[in-house]
Amino acid sequence: MEQIRNYIDIHEDRFMDELFGLLRIPSISAISDHKEDMLLAAEYWKDSILSAGADKAEIYPTTGNPVVYGEKIIDQNLPTVLVYAHYDVMPVDPINLWNTNPFEPVLKDGKIWCRGANDDKGQGFMHAKAFELLVKTNTLPCNVKFMIEGEEEIGSPSLPAFCEQYKDMLKADVILVSDTGMIASDIPSITVGLRGLAYMEVEVTGPNHDLHSGLFGGAVANPANILAKLIASMFDENNHITIPGFYDDVLEISAEERISMAKAPFSLEEYKKALDIKEEWGEATFSTIERTGIRPSLDVNGIWGGYIGEGSKTVLPSKASAKISMRLVPNQDPHKIAQLFARHFETIAPACVNVKVEEHHGGCPYVAPIDMPAYKAAELAYIDSFGKKPIPTRSGGSIPIISTFEQILGIKSLLMGFGLESDAIHSPNENYHISHFYKGIETITRFYHHFAEIMKK
Repeated sequence: MEQIRNYIDIHEDRFMDELFGLLRIPSISAISDHKEDMLLAAEYWKDSILSAGADKAEIYPTTGNPVVYGEKIIDQNLPTVLVYAHYDVMPVDPINLWNTNPFEPVLKDGKIWCRGANDDKGQGFMHAKAFELLVKTNTLPCNVKFMIEGEEEIGSPSLPAFCEQYKDMLKADVILVSDTGMIASDIPSITVGLRGLAYMEVEVTGPNHDLHSGLFGGAVANPANILAKLIASMFDENNHITIPGFYDDVLEISAEERISMAKAPFSLEEYKKALDIKEEWGEATFSTIERTGIRPSLDVNGIWGGYIGEGSKTVLPSKASAKISMRLVPNQDPHKIAQLFARHFETIAPACVNVKVEEHHGGCPYVAPIDMPAYKAAELAYIDSFGKKPIPTRSGGSIPIISTFEQILGIKSLLMGFGLESDAIHSPNENYHISHFYKGIETITRFYHHFAEIMKK
């Protein structure tokens, strides 16, 4: 244990400098103008894996952004850990809300401020450094493989085919991921459940061109008004989603598990204060933790139509559109939900408009058992580094590819996240606690030792 801390202390400045080099690359997968940046980020990861001590690392082309694969096999008879991370990041808009340059990392108030600081460059890079520590100190107890992709933020469209093609190369005993969070800095947790995702785009069209809102207002349907009404009708008075069949496959958890979830430290008042809201909102009869952990949801992610420039322009818009995501829970199938949504949206639309519904990316929910060897090893690792047992939690977020890994590769994933809700991932001013970066390296390193020992038994 002392050796682990000493190595981190000696090299912490270099670790940070190397992370900053990765953070400076604007690898935004959703914007095609950043195609070259995706290649730069992949090269950076390849070099980082090799310098950390991998026997080999290569960049594999896909139909989209490339995948970086690396490995160090010390003994075929030892267990193998496959590390998964992603080098792509979310767009930075609205840029005017950032307090710093989103791609020039800044250290302030004990945090790294930059796009990707947490999601997922900061958290992913912890694994490169933990691996380096083990290799350089000659304490690596098992085989390690890396699979770093560049499309997670757009639904990992190319990765399933990559996994199918390279099944044998990717064989492992567990997939290790740090792309989630923990309850608080002093309350470690392991994410054992992720919600699935169905992501849609809808377009409502009325007249064949924008109209004068005075001459035509009240006589011709306004697509923006209709779209707002259609979206509002998706919820009843108890904030229950009204799409027929939406809840048919929802796995209801037991009263005992709900009681167990309620034991997790949570202050509703602090939650509201942190978000600057007066009241929470959600499905009746469920708590805030339950609403984001075990219940599905539907949210508008973006909505547009008509004139939104400076000043006024009194028009009745020809079109109005919205992007809508639905977070799903165990047993809900994203394609089935997308079909139910499309059918419902088209059914409830009035004849005065035309609607178009498009399904974007999605993914199935994921649940990991807490009795698998990797979970037990992680539990011991957190006890070593934090001095307390981690709490198993279910995240409201989605990592669609995790369930795909299980379907294609037949491997369970372990989600050891070190982020906090306050890290503002996907938002302006994303940040990541410096102490969590180093604590993550320490905990991941300890995981390897415990995992190797447990797998021997």
